Amino acid sequence: MAVNIQYLKGVGPKRASRLRKLNINTVEDLMYFIPRDYDDRSKFKTLRECMIGEKVSLEVEIIGKANILRPRRNLSIIKIPVKDSSHNAYLVWFNQEYLKDKFIVGEKIIVNGKINKVGMEIQIMSPVFEKSGTMNKVGRITPIYSLTEGLTNNEIMKIIDYSIKEYINQIREFLPQEIIDKYDLMDIKDAIINVHFPMNSVLLEKARKRLSFQELLTLQMGLFIIKNRNFTNNKGIRFNKTVEINDFIQKLPFELTNSQIKVFKEIEADMENDIQMNRLVQGDVGSGKTIIAVLAMFKAISSGYQAVMMAPTEILASQHFESIKKFFLGYNIRTELLVGSIPPKAKEEILLDLKEGRIDVLIGTHAVIQENVEFNRLGLAITDEQHRFGVKQRAILSHKGNNPDVIVMTATPIPRTLALILYGDLDVSIIDELPPGRKEIETYAVGPEMIERINNFIRKQILESRQAYIVCPLIEESETLTVNAAEELYKDFKDNIFKEFKVGLLHGKMKPKEKDLVMEEFKNHKIDILVSTTVIEVGVNVPNSNIMVIYNAERFGLAQLHQLRGRVGRGEHQSYCILINESNNQISRERMRVLQNSTDGFKISEKDLELRGPGEFFGTRQHGLPELKVANLFTDMDILKVAQKEAINIVNQDPNLELEKYRELKKKIQEMFSNLGEYSTFN
Repeated sequence: MAVNIQYLKGVGPKRASRLRKLNINTVEDLMYFIPRDYDDRSKFKTLRECMIGEKVSLEVEIIGKANILRPRRNLSIIKIPVKDSSHNAYLVWFNQEYLKDKFIVGEKIIVNGKINKVGMEIQIMSPVFEKSGTMNKVGRITPIYSLTEGLTNNEIMKIIDYSIKEYINQIREFLPQEIIDKYDLMDIKDAIINVHFPMNSVLLEKARKRLSFQELLTLQMGLFIIKNRNFTNNKGIRFNKTVEINDFIQKLPFELTNSQIKVFKEIEADMENDIQMNRLVQGDVGSGKTIIAVLAMFKAISSGYQAVMMAPTEILASQHFESIKKFFLGYNIRTELLVGSIPPKAKEEILLDLKEGRIDVLIGTHAVIQENVEFNRLGLAITDEQHRFGVKQRAILSHKGNNPDVIVMTATPIPRTLALILYGDLDVSIIDELPPGRKEIETYAVGPEMIERINNFIRKQILESRQAYIVCPLIEESETLTVNAAEELYKDFKDNIFKEFKVGLLHGKMKPKEKDLVMEEFKNHKIDILVSTTVIEVGVNVPNSNIMVIYNAERFGLAQLHQLRGRVGRGEHQSYCILINESNNQISRERMRVLQNSTDGFKISEKDLELRGPGEFFGTRQHGLPELKVANLFTDMDILKVAQKEAINIVNQDPNLELEKYRELKKKIQEMFSNLGEYSTFN
């Protein structure tokens, strides 16, 4: 139902452009524009039953004329006396004198407002009101929508109300009746009506359950189908069981943790199987994922195959190249680096040697998936920091060989159930243990009044030859957000506060080569203080850097703050993370406490999900996945598990959804994934 929103009655070009800012382009988008919250005005009380500060609905009678007070210039207070069967009170509004003639003495109205008490006088503050018996604004559950400039909640309510009346019969049911019956789901039309304008909380809950279930089922099935088409049950390589991997492990300069051993055994079992491996290795910052990649590479090379690793930036690729090359010294294994900045002649030689099998391990950026890159016998493909790459890039990389095994690594801790959604096309392994001997990073959450003390502390550490990261949420000053912009702070640090030190700037608008140059200078201690946006979240290892200061920490997710904190604590010196929280909000303070008290990325990510809800935490866009509009991955965990189970049942029964009963569901999945280029394999 692709009716352009502009042509809906009451919209027009101007309002349509505002609605588009909320990603509402069609009437169907509008119907699926789910309220972010609800104001329950359905429960009525008497004045005697009300608590001070409570927001309530009441039926009252007007018992006198309006009284207008003007305590100061530009302020007028209108008071209208009312009563119910239990008490007298006043309806009170500020600067709304036009209301004085709206009421007739003796008339009964229904109101919803906050109860206040001044002396002995009960007041109902700025109430919404209407005549008794109408119950359009009061006496029901009212939806509260996300807004944009120039659009009010009432306007959106009216537009949605009209669209439902005119077009609800064009919404098609796409779940098979047997699934609706099996899980006692509400009909799709009733669900849309009741998610916007529920008659009671029971119907609202049933509507949300239906819409969450269909959204999670559709997402999960799309991912399972992609997995089946691109990776699962592809005849893979059966690597040698006899490879002397234990000797290699014994000669490592450190002992593997139990968690690393467990994850490598899972990988080894996959590699010795003739089905193509497609595995996610999840591990917290510093948990030792790289060595797992090295062990898998060693097994592949010892079996006569080549291995490739793709990293998101040149500097990260170079860092992997340097560390991995050292592990293979003395084993006659040739490792090469392929990045954009390599001179053409050297690149030509690498490509020829790769094609003719003289290179065993290739490490690089997106450069490794370009068309002219050919392998002689690719057996293992690894991508690092998965959230920077999509399914399409993984598929291209795996097609460089004849179904090579695929490992995907990420340092973003995600609870296992969520990993099944986010990486529904992958098997999941988790390294949930840090190597022994790592010093814990001391974490402090402070207010902006401590900035001078923080600067003195940074100065002291730099004079002892340490380095510091300073992170800001925005690149340049915004008119709407009063947050410290990286460029402003950089200028202030360089010209005033830290003018005796070398200060650098790093942000997302810089060209990749510029970014790499700045990080290289920071790594080589040509920069003492690096002012940055979150581009350093995934970055190079700088053991000498031991201070991480994050401005406006309340604007970041907990999982992201934990990632940023992981940039320090990599060397022998005690490291510190200072979170400058400019919000007095209780949730914000609680979030900062979570970080102060825990270094477990998985626990932190679960708490983040609980406190912030799925929208911000899930960050589906950065993973290249469709955005969830209804489902809350924390509160809807039970629905998620049921949807996952049903998705597996359906895909096992009908992998390509060719049965008639799944035809509409298949269309919905195609629709959900249609805007994502990297999912173009799904059709």
